[in-house]
Amino acid sequence: MPWSLDLVPLPPCALLGGPPLSGLLWTVLLLFLWYCYRVGSDPPSHSGMLKSGSGRSSFSRSSSRSPVDPRHSAPKASAAITMEMVEEEEGTESYLTPVLSHAPFPTEAAAESKKLYRALQEYAKRYSWAGMGRIHKGLRNQARINDRPSIQKPHLFYLPDVPSIPFFPRDAHRHDIEVLEASYPIILAEFQAMYQRGIDTKLGWSYQGPKGQTVFPLYNAGVCVASNCRACPCTYRTLLSLRTFISSNSLGSAGFWLLGPGATLGGAYGPTNTRLRCHLGLQTPAQCELVVGGEPQCWSEGHCLLVDDSFLHTISHNGGAEDGPRVIFSVDLWHPNVAAAERQALDYIFAPEQ
Repeated sequence: MPWSLDLVPLPPCALLGGPPLSGLLWTVLLLFLWYCYRVGSDPPSHSGMLKSGSGRSSFSRSSSRSPVDPRHSAPKASAAITMEMVEEEEGTESYLTPVLSHAPFPTEAAAESKKLYRALQEYAKRYSWAGMGRIHKGLRNQARINDRPSIQKPHLFYLPDVPSIPFFPRDAHRHDIEVLEASYPIILAEFQAMYQRGIDTKLGWSYQGPKGQTVFPLYNAGVCVASNCRACPCTYRTLLSLRTFISSNSLGSAGFWLLGPGATLGGAYGPTNTRLRCHLGLQTPAQCELVVGGEPQCWSEGHCLLVDDSFLHTISHNGGAEDGPRVIFSVDLWHPNVAAAERQALDYIFAPEQ
């Protein structure tokens, strides 16, 4: 049944004139249609977005940007690492290459640091600069680290802003520590079998340090020693089951370390603070001591110590010949505060030379 506003019992509107309220409703309807037209025809706002073609700018927090397709950017070895505005394919928004620093690499840097820096550039060209800020900063400042007097002074590579203490709690690598300690009996048995065969370089042993220290390596600077691993198959399988074992670059090693009675190794720094050395005690006479960063600790058979050997450290065995050697199974694990992207880059930069 048709109906009209005239049927609604409303008082007359003197200002609009005509039928009650009909003029007001038509006015509201027209205003609504005009508003919808304006909203639909206005271009979208692009406030805060940067357009391409505006040159270069510096940017210090690369982690807040999305990763860069290496096809669009390739850092040059001779130029400073900068952020470039790069055009993407037609019809897409431009993006910013992550920027790490606007300063050139120090010309006075050592040849080794320059070599590592070129490797970092190659990695970024192949993958991305995203997440590489700390590594880049560490390579730039390595010469300064080597020159300063400090209780922590890794001589090869120092990663900035990594929490460091001489001895780490078990919770830093609880899974791997529990795996090693659970495997203590079989690791000890395989060591004793190797030890009874005799210590000889022809049998896979090597001598480290000035005197009294002998090593049976399973991994040496990121390279698997196949013959030694075949001699200790259960220990080798235990290594492979660890989640954070450094097995793909020259910063990581694993093996049996012996220190003879009366031997002392002192005043040494490890090569980097990106790793922790896990010591599983196999044979630990009472007169043996490890001092890291001025803090003394003793090994315990069947238990692990997590050591940051980038601190100044000394090792001593003050027992007699009747005590026999101190024996540990040493495994290099990633520092828990090294991110996954940084681990991948360090594997590339410190790829073992075979």
